[in-house]
Amino acid sequence: MNVQVTSDQTLLKNYLSGDRSAISQLIERHSRRVRDYINMMVKDRDVADDIFQETFIKVVRVIDEGRYTDNGKFLSWILRIAHNQVIDHFRAQRQNKAVTESEAGYDVLGTLRFAERTVEDEMVGAQIERDIRALVKQLPDEQREVVMMRYFSGLSFKEIAEQTDVSINTALGRMRYALINLRKMIKEKNMVLC
Repeated sequence: MNVQVTSDQTLLKNYLSGDRSAISQLIERHSRRVRDYINMMVKDRDVADDIFQETFIKVVRVIDEGRYTDNGKFLSWILRIAHNQVIDHFRAQRQNKAVTESEAGYDVLGTLRFAERTVEDEMVGAQIERDIRALVKQLPDEQREVVMMRYFSGLSFKEIAEQTDVSINTALGRMRYALINLRKMIKEKNMVLC
């Protein structure tokens, strides 16, 4: 039996020509190698799942933005992105372990303003959350569901996939489109979320 396997380059061309299923095939083709690499590096399955998801979100974003240059080494490129995501994870972990002066009992300026959130900070934060929730409500049902589960319930993409009975790739795709739609809405409404 002669089975023809479509090359990475052909799948990329098909995706860029509008075949949305081609990116899922690419992700599926390389997911095991990427997942194994990340697992080997971080040795924590939940963290590895998150890094895996972030890796492929970044891969799709770079391709969509036209910044990927095809040199026939697609898997190597993905593994390099995964490696950078792992490094970013360890850097963030290291930064989170630093003790601030206020945690050590020192407040350089002797004020609470820098040690605690002010009422104004709380009000701004609450308004931003209301604005974001209002935008999320405008998303298509499947995208809204993934955003709510990821950001408001704190579920991993693996858990989201299991609860919605879809593949991880589908959950990632829905999140990607949700973020694209949210960015468009924010831009159209000239909103500043900071």
